[in-house]
Amino acid sequence: MFVTISALALFGVLLALLIRFKAVGIGAAAVAVLFGFYLSRTGAAGSIDQIMTALSGAVRDLGK
Repeated sequence: MFVTISALALFGVLLALLIRFKAVGIGAAAVAVLFGFYLSRTGAAGSIDQIMTALSGAVRDLGK
């Protein structure tokens, strides 16, 4: 759960920065948010969560 909240915050800040610096327009941002919302409701959500958990564990282990 902690990784999910951190990833959500990271991607939210990244999306906000892209909008701020006009790298992504409002329409594209809305599509990105809707895509993420609908993707989380599919069967792929579990696999994506496992991949992100494995990546965060690998990054955490690099510091040791």
